[in-house]
Amino acid sequence: MNGFFESDGAKLGYRDSGAGVPVVFLHPTPLDRDYWRPVADDLVGLRAIVPDLRGHGLSELGNIMPVGGFARVPDAPVLTMAQLAKDVFALLDFLEVPQAVFVGCSIGGYVLLELWRQAPQRVRALAFVCSKPQPDTEANQGRRAATIATLRKDGTGNIFDGMAQSLTGATTHQHHPEIANQLRARMTVTAEAAVAVQAGLAMRPDSLPTVATINVPVLAIAGGEDPGVTPAEMGVFRSVPGGCTFQLLPNAGHFAAYERPQEVATLMADWLRRAVV
Repeated sequence: MNGFFESDGAKLGYRDSGAGVPVVFLHPTPLDRDYWRPVADDLVGLRAIVPDLRGHGLSELGNIMPVGGFARVPDAPVLTMAQLAKDVFALLDFLEVPQAVFVGCSIGGYVLLELWRQAPQRVRALAFVCSKPQPDTEANQGRRAATIATLRKDGTGNIFDGMAQSLTGATTHQHHPEIANQLRARMTVTAEAAVAVQAGLAMRPDSLPTVATINVPVLAIAGGEDPGVTPAEMGVFRSVPGGCTFQLLPNAGHFAAYERPQEVATLMADWLRRAVV
């Protein structure tokens, strides 16, 4: 079932399908909820709840973003991880789901860490795919400021073309070159929303202290060809008190769940059986 709900005045879209343990899937930017379709469709015995993050897919951006939080671009609106987490909880309240397993890729994983900070009692388990707890480095904040300047000057075209190519793994390019084109077609975020997202990513909090508090099971899946999130950075999740299952997909890039959906689904199904169900 596809539907809409409201959060802080914005109309946000979602898909809710299947029956069983509720599992919320949060996609990377600048993609939409269909990023998770190949994985979710391969998993059985669970209820897949897949929203479009604010400003992505069929979800409105809204007008509540604070301005001034990103010092390098002080006039940029900031789509915070806290706001995105608030939206997720609003969806669960709308669906009357008190507790769920949460899965996130890239920015989706950053939101998972915020969900844990805000309401750990609603979290049964957490799965991170190509996502890390470390904050942005100074160098990366500089690159985000440059990206915002390009978005404002030229729009999203060249930026998204580059992301579809550079963030997809080399093995995928070699054996399945069509995947980068499929991902590019799902990058429909407006320049305005992309600016707010970049500022929000730059200003996301340091979540390393949060990792030390996670007392539920964690799955961490790293892509060996991911240029943005290294397996070493994700290795920090091994120390969570709730226990971590760490998996490396050596031939996957940043969009691992779309590049290698059957492998990710198999790893996730096995982890869910052992850790949750």
